[in-house]
Amino acid sequence: MGDRVKTTIVVDRELWNRFKAKLLERGVDEVSSAVEELIKEELLADMVIDALLNMAGGELVQEVKPVRPIVETDAGRAVRELRESRY
Repeated sequence: MGDRVKTTIVVDRELWNRFKAKLLERGVDEVSSAVEELIKEELLADMVIDALLNMAGGELVQEVKPVRPIVETDAGRAVRELRESRY
């Protein structure tokens, strides 16, 4: 994401002024970087999905089948032991 683009947007004046004031309160003097961060946050889920697909070799799992644990487990007992270990 190195290449930059200059763009024009139309935003409500009061909203824009409040946004810039909030940035100044936080010590941010570059509005472009703040807007870029907001865009990244908005696209974060897509970026995570793309990364996971890349790690999986581009294959999506179509069906997930439940499996039984190999070792007998008792969640209630495990939680009770964890709680008791705090005291």
